[in-house]
Amino acid sequence: MRTRSTARSRQWRAAGAFMSVCVLLAVSGCSVAGADPIGEGPDTLRVVLPEEPPTLEPCDASLTATGRVTRANITEALTEREPSTGRLEQALATKWTRTSPTSWTFTLREGVTFHDDTPFTAEAAAFSIKRATDSDIDCNVDGYIFTDSEVTATPVNDTTLEVRTAKPDPILPLRLSFVEMVPTTTNPGARVREPVGTGPYRIDEWSQGRFLRLKRYPGYWGKAPEYAAAKYVWRAEGSVRAAMVTNDEADVAIGLAPEDGAGDRAVEFATNEVSFLRMDAGKAPLDDIRIRRAINYAIDREGLVTAVFAGRPSGQLVAKGVTGHNPRVRPWPYDPERAKKLVDEARADGVPTGRTITIIGRNAIYPKAAEAMEVVQDGLLKAGLKVEIKMLDVNAWLEYLLRPFPKGIGPTLLQAQHGNQAGDAAFTMGQIYGSKGAQSSYGTPELDALIDEAQLAGGEARQKAFADTFAYQNDEVVRDAVMANMTGIMALSSNVRYRPDSATNDEMRLADMHRTD
Repeated sequence: MRTRSTARSRQWRAAGAFMSVCVLLAVSGCSVAGADPIGEGPDTLRVVLPEEPPTLEPCDASLTATGRVTRANITEALTEREPSTGRLEQALATKWTRTSPTSWTFTLREGVTFHDDTPFTAEAAAFSIKRATDSDIDCNVDGYIFTDSEVTATPVNDTTLEVRTAKPDPILPLRLSFVEMVPTTTNPGARVREPVGTGPYRIDEWSQGRFLRLKRYPGYWGKAPEYAAAKYVWRAEGSVRAAMVTNDEADVAIGLAPEDGAGDRAVEFATNEVSFLRMDAGKAPLDDIRIRRAINYAIDREGLVTAVFAGRPSGQLVAKGVTGHNPRVRPWPYDPERAKKLVDEARADGVPTGRTITIIGRNAIYPKAAEAMEVVQDGLLKAGLKVEIKMLDVNAWLEYLLRPFPKGIGPTLLQAQHGNQAGDAAFTMGQIYGSKGAQSSYGTPELDALIDEAQLAGGEARQKAFADTFAYQNDEVVRDAVMANMTGIMALSSNVRYRPDSATNDEMRLADMHRTD
């Protein structure tokens, strides 16, 4: 485990190396951005991200890398949740009413146009809902938000939409906050690379591997954003992203670690992101609950958040404030001796504890992602397990995140992070813990029944039902090793005023960014 003093000395050595390179290159200049700096005018907001979005497809906007660019910038939904209050507010719908246990009526905002200047109507809304929830595209939003729900949207007239569900759904308007609206000219049977939306910005140019530029849409229905354009670039190293802001090569950098050197330009904020390891609990030796418990005892969560990344230890996949959060579910204690004892007991009973478990990691999923998995690996090795690490970029990693999973692989621990931006445990339990969930590698009939019961409840009964379900998962199933509720760190130029919130990692709204002068 690395100490803060060691980390600080490494940071100074890295800074010294960087300064030496700059001296050598003084004749030609030195840019931390590399050969392709942002280089835009003062009316362009310059944003540097950890990774390039794998897609801008609106129905995949529930993926963090896609959503932080797409949601509320390029595309919009019928409703939106205010992160600070949890209230559901108007977006492209101005009113919604539950007309029966299985039907809702939405009144749509008038005078809205898409970036291709076609009007936003109930027909477009119905098309967008069907495309996201009932098509062969396998949209992430379908598995994440709607799981196996059946939704039918029907236009009544241009500004009135009726939405029906096969079963009663008390939070349907909240679910629809994740369905981005697109025009009926959008391909209904395939993903689109550059979507057309109703948001304050439209896509101007996407040079894959280099940059993405958005321009203000002059026909936007709401208040015009302050910046005329935004240009995104991506740099994998957090120290490079931080230096781009401190050296005035970028205005906004996200996904930083405490040691990345942002200095007085760093801004910390609470997030809804929870880091965890998804266990492939259907394969030996992970199919033995003693091994899954041993993995939890072998992880030094306090050490991780002290020396590797920013956050606080957590025992469940939803943060405080989300409906269903259970304060009684505490982080697993670090107990290496108990972990080793459980592994020894399982080995004595014939469990193949010598079989290699592969940690499937994702580069830049959070700061110091690879280093965090090395810390986890060390703890599991000391417990008596055989563990290897395989770090992947986002596109390759997604193949392990979503069904259908790759075939012919051995037992895995998937490095993952879950942010329940919607504020209700329904958006966690079904997709991640349900037997047929889009991101689930394992489930049980008992857990499925508890999830189904909780999803139909409302009010206080809903809170209790989901809280009990989290407790059951933690005590009886142990499908995950939840590590930490993450703290976000971003860097802001002195020329930019912006207040991040718990949704910032998933939905970074350019319209909320303003000049300080």
